[in-house]
Amino acid sequence: MTARALKPPPSVSEGMTRISPTSPGLVLGRKGTLLVRLARDSDDIAAAQSLRYRVFYEELSARPDRETALARRDSDAFDEICDHLLVVETGEPSDDPEAVHSYDGEVVGTYRLLRQEVAERTAGFYTQDEFDIAALIDRKPEIRFLELGRSCVLKRYRTKPVVELLWQGIWNYVRLHKLDVMLGCASMTGTDPDSLALPLSFLHHRFRAPEEWRVRAQPDQYVELNRLPPGEIDDREAMRALPPLIKGYLRLGAYIGDGAVVDEQFNTTDVLIILPVSSINARYFSHFGAPDDNPLDQ
Repeated sequence: MTARALKPPPSVSEGMTRISPTSPGLVLGRKGTLLVRLARDSDDIAAAQSLRYRVFYEELSARPDRETALARRDSDAFDEICDHLLVVETGEPSDDPEAVHSYDGEVVGTYRLLRQEVAERTAGFYTQDEFDIAALIDRKPEIRFLELGRSCVLKRYRTKPVVELLWQGIWNYVRLHKLDVMLGCASMTGTDPDSLALPLSFLHHRFRAPEEWRVRAQPDQYVELNRLPPGEIDDREAMRALPPLIKGYLRLGAYIGDGAVVDEQFNTTDVLIILPVSSINARYFSHFGAPDDNPLDQ
């Protein structure tokens, strides 16, 4: 490893206003020994891909092709055009022999971010393969969108503080780039919609997007969310059945798109998250920062 790679990344908390919003390695949040930052180089992106392989393929039983299995990385062409958030444990080294490391600690979580301006001049949005987000983007030409995707957190770190730290990183990125809406696929484990009837129906009846924000799953992949009548839904049980990231978005004010998509390769059922900044509950701003604040000044 070179000496240059050992330099600590710039930190939002240090008030480094000279830092460009696109600075590789920029730290976007801290909590105890954990930090969330942007990937700084190809080694960081490789670490994110290795963590994704471990979670998606080894833990959650996704089905790798031969190239993916040999490389032990989850990768695609979008990795080259996206920014990557990394959650890094900077404390004592893990005794996990399969731990994924970067220069500043163990990588325990990651999220992939694709801004509309980048998508439009390159490969488009990944989410379009499952949900017709192009229709929504066309309806709102004045809005700047951010696609969220490829999220994963190591099992032992799937806790509320880590989810909040991921959200802090995304939120600071949104504020730096003055983005208006976050959207992307969120997954529940399993490919049998009937076995997920409770959480899917709960999302449909309680969080379905209003008409102006509604996006429908692609016709050839559409799976009905409305599988149980409202009277048969126990809200508390349904919330418990949802992954922490989906619960976190719902608490912030997110909507759910129309329909789900079954992804056989990844052993998941995907729903669409739509989170306009204007819909975020204002009580969160006292903790995470107001939309118009610049996190580089904090």
